[in-house]
This record gives sequence, structure tokens and C-alpha cells, in this order.
Amino acid sequence: MEFIGWIISGAIVGGIASLIVPGRTPGGMIGAILVGLVGGMLGGWLWSLLFGAGPSSFIGSIVIGVIGAVIVLYALRAASGRRASI
Repeated sequence: MEFIGWIISGAIVGGIASLIVPGRTPGGMIGAILVGLVGGMLGGWLWSLLFGAGPSSFIGSIVIGVIGAVIVLYALRAASGRRASI
């Protein structure tokens, strides 16, 4: 059941990040879920580096995940050679 929760939260985070970052998300819906999952891990890791513990609420986790997913999307766009307008 936990795996399904990861997929749902990854879809939410990836979808929000896709709306924030201009351009298409590579891989469509599956790509958005993967970006959301990786972004959530990146955001959580950065948060724990800066503050020592993870966010204490679901909304906080989503916000941190979206920040991480935005970073991942910009990194993917930079690696693919396409420039996204800011």
C-alpha cells in the first residue's frame, strides 16, 4: 500500500512541478510521476541537510517535493540542450 502512496504523491508533485516549469515533461504522465518521486527524494535530502529533520506535515512534504521536482525538471531540460524560458 505504501508503494501506491508514493506513486500518488509522485504524480501530485510531478504534476505541480510540470505546471510551474514551462515546456513539456519528458515521458508524459509516467515521466511526471518519476520526476515527482526523484524530486521528492532530492527535496527531502536537501531539507534534511539544511534543517536536520524532514517536514512534519503532508503539505510541507508536498512543497519540499515540488521544489525538488522543479530542480530536477530544470536539470533535465539543461541536460537535453533545450532552453526553457524563465
